[in-house]
Amino acid sequence: MVDWSLARQIARFAAGAGGSGTPLEVDFGALVEQSEPHLREYTGLAPTGPIPAPESIGRAEWSEINIDSLAALLAPVSERLSERLDSAGPFAGPLRAVTGATLAAESGLVIGYMSQRVLGQYEVSLLDVQQAPRLLFVAPNLAKAIRELETDRESFLGWIVLHELTHVLEFSGVPWLREHMAALMREYMRTVQVRFERGAAGGLPSLPDPARIVQEFREGGLVALVQTGEQRKLLGRVQAAMAVIEGYSEHVMDVVGERVLPAYAGLRDSMERRRRSRSYPERVLQRLIGLDLKMRQYEDGKAFCDAVVERGGIDALNRVWEAPEALPTLTELRAPAAWLERVGPQPAAPAAATG
Repeated sequence: MVDWSLARQIARFAAGAGGSGTPLEVDFGALVEQSEPHLREYTGLAPTGPIPAPESIGRAEWSEINIDSLAALLAPVSERLSERLDSAGPFAGPLRAVTGATLAAESGLVIGYMSQRVLGQYEVSLLDVQQAPRLLFVAPNLAKAIRELETDRESFLGWIVLHELTHVLEFSGVPWLREHMAALMREYMRTVQVRFERGAAGGLPSLPDPARIVQEFREGGLVALVQTGEQRKLLGRVQAAMAVIEGYSEHVMDVVGERVLPAYAGLRDSMERRRRSRSYPERVLQRLIGLDLKMRQYEDGKAFCDAVVERGGIDALNRVWEAPEALPTLTELRAPAAWLERVGPQPAAPAAATG
């Protein structure tokens, strides 16, 4: 019932200048090929399949890809909403039209705004594990960031590739991770309820903002949408897992970047300044769509990963990939020593056979 064609139009409009992409003279394929062995050597993770061919895209194309992901994510909620609207009597038609257009507009605006900020994305479907992942780099945003940060072009691009390629190794090199996150997502979407709040018009549908669902779920910031104890427990697991996934990539890109990039010094400081240098209206919008939670996720996850490596090296940190049960809780995320005490710095030795 959501008019996704309208959402795409609004997203393209909100993407603004550079939506079709400005050619960026860079061979992402070569950067990926150069980066992979360094990442594998440090992390010990190896992809189980081929790495997706990197794609240099514009903002409009990024918006459409993510609108499609949002539509798939919201499909079960949209079906429940449609069923409820069918019971709204004479208001069913108008409510369906207004609600569908409103959700499309909100979704398009948020995705369009995001398209101006994203530098790269490992697009992996958590609803359809058979869908092939994509490795995306948003060319006009990368070009803009290089100009604004006044940083070494080749080192910056290589650094971003290290970040996204680490995500590839995480989801491809950890056999259970994609299905585990997909299961959490399916379970959360099952808990999203569609209800009606009676008003002057006879009844208006009320449900969590769809754009916040897709963005904040991916970023682990769904706390604002929690309604039940079941959701709180589920979202705590999601937040902790996403913080580790992002924090691991942030840790790795710094360690490997310092080793292999010719002009690594200052990249981290420049990136942190970029993430925080926003006007007041932009900061308000970021808070509304969960981007401030994303920045805290980067910070908390990276702090956890850095602390674990400092205590036990990368082998200790890689214990997070042993099983879903090895992932830290939200409490452990802020207390790395407690997590290490629970899982141990090294894998448990197999029990000796008895005869």
